[in-house]
Amino acid sequence: MRSRTPDRLCAEAVELAREAAEEAARPGKVGEHVEALADGDRVVTHYFACEDPGYRGWRWAVTVARASRAKAVTVDETVLLPGPDALLAPEWVPWSERLRPGDMGPGDLLPTDAEDLRLEPGWTGEDVPPPNSAVSREMTELVDAEDAEVSAGPPSAQPTAPARGSIASLAEELGMRRARVLSRYGLHTAADRWDESHGAKTPMAQAAPASCVSCGFLIPIGGSLGQAFGICGNEFGPADGHVVSLSYGCGGHSEAAVMPKPPRPAPPVIDETLVDLMPLRPEAAGAGEEDLGHS
Repeated sequence: MRSRTPDRLCAEAVELAREAAEEAARPGKVGEHVEALADGDRVVTHYFACEDPGYRGWRWAVTVARASRAKAVTVDETVLLPGPDALLAPEWVPWSERLRPGDMGPGDLLPTDAEDLRLEPGWTGEDVPPPNSAVSREMTELVDAEDAEVSAGPPSAQPTAPARGSIASLAEELGMRRARVLSRYGLHTAADRWDESHGAKTPMAQAAPASCVSCGFLIPIGGSLGQAFGICGNEFGPADGHVVSLSYGCGGHSEAAVMPKPPRPAPPVIDETLVDLMPLRPEAAGAGEEDLGHS
């Protein structure tokens, strides 16, 4: 507990404390005496302003003490401490928490934590299969002893000699042989992130003529996320090659601007396809028929 009243001899040992601070600091970096606070019985800490430009607001703290019934004051410790207005470095954040999407570059490695909530153990085939499994040792020995056919259909229906399969080979073909896979938490966070960037609430989707669920450029994806997301395949769209929500949309919708049919011209009022023969001089045509009185 800190005593309210500092010890008189310890409180008067200002010069002793200054000498200890100047010994720890560089010359001329110890400023004026700020205050003296009691840390306990016959224990007092003297604070001096720090004149170092790199430690603005910091203070040199020198703790002095004396033994019971003794008049000699000794230095306990000297340390540089931040004051109320000290300029402090930001709180240290682990590198794994400082990373942001898009920070990784070519050649960068990002190891995942063993307890990452976004991942959960996957099927790797290392577990011992149950006794009734088709790939268990007992069943394998039984198949070899009985020379049984494990492929579907009769042997005559097989194009080649059937080979005995395994769950491991099937999982390897389907890409399931991984140590860890996405957990439900990882799926939900990915879905929220994709919906935020290419979802129904984006300005692009709000102004779109229709949603991606009816667009011909939408490439479906498998898994549970395929019920709400797909991949845009329109090279002129703003989300080409990105995972988009089915409720997202843009102006590049396949049915947004169907080319109209060319207009059919109206029938002409005057038929200009026919030609009427009209004489240039109708009076000259009848003049040759008159009797001029010649014999």
